[in-house]
Amino acid sequence: MPRKLFDHELEELVREMTDLGNTVDDRFEKTIECLRTVDIEKAKYVAEHDFEIDRKEHKIEIVCLNLIALQQPIAKDLRMIAACLKILTDIEREGDQCADICEILSTGQVYGNSLVVSKIIQMMEAARDMFRRAMDVFISRDVKEAEDICKSDDFVDNMFSKIILEISSTITQSSNVMGDVDLLLITKYAERLADHATNIAEWVIYIETGEHPDLNKHALAGANIYGQNGSGQETS
Repeated sequence: MPRKLFDHELEELVREMTDLGNTVDDRFEKTIECLRTVDIEKAKYVAEHDFEIDRKEHKIEIVCLNLIALQQPIAKDLRMIAACLKILTDIEREGDQCADICEILSTGQVYGNSLVVSKIIQMMEAARDMFRRAMDVFISRDVKEAEDICKSDDFVDNMFSKIILEISSTITQSSNVMGDVDLLLITKYAERLADHATNIAEWVIYIETGEHPDLNKHALAGANIYGQNGSGQETS
C-alpha cells in the first residue's frame, strides 16, 4: 500500500475511534442525567443499547487487525495501531460501565436527591471530564496533558474512598439496604470509568514515546475488594 493511502487509512481509523468516543460520551451524559433524575426509562434505554457500542468496537477492531496483517507496519505506525486496539477496549468498557450503572438504576431501588447520590454524580462528572480529555489527547498526542489526566484520577479515587466509607458506616441502619448496595456498585463502576480514562492517556504516551508508563499506581488497595488489581485492570 503506498504511504499516502496508508496514511489515509490511519486517519480514517482515528476518525472512527473519535466517533466511538463521542458515542460513549453521550452515554456518559445520559447516565449522569439518570442518576440526577432517577429516570428509569432513560436508564433502560442506555442499558439496552450497549450493543451499538459493541458493534462499532468490532468494526474498528477488524480495521486494526487488517492493517497489521496486510500492511505489516513497523515502528511508530505499529505502535499506533496496537495502542488503538488497547484504547478501543477501554472506550468500549466505558460504555459497558455506563450500561451497568443504568441497569442498576432501572430496577428502581436507588432513591434520588440524597447527599450520597450528589457525591456520586460529582465523581461521575470528574470521570467524564477525564474521558473527554483523554479522547482529546488521542488526537493531539500531548504527552504532558496525558500525564495530567492520570493525575486527575487521584480526585476520583479520593471520592470513591469517602463514598464507600459513608455508605458502609450507615448501611446497617438503612431503611433501603438494597438501594445502598446498588449505590456501592455504582460507585465502583464510577471509579472504573476514571481508570479507563487513565489507561487511554497512558496508551497515548506509548504512541508518542514507545514507553507504556503505569501512572495508576496510586489505585486504592481497597479496590481489590471489587475485583481489581493495582493497575485498574479487572482480575479473574
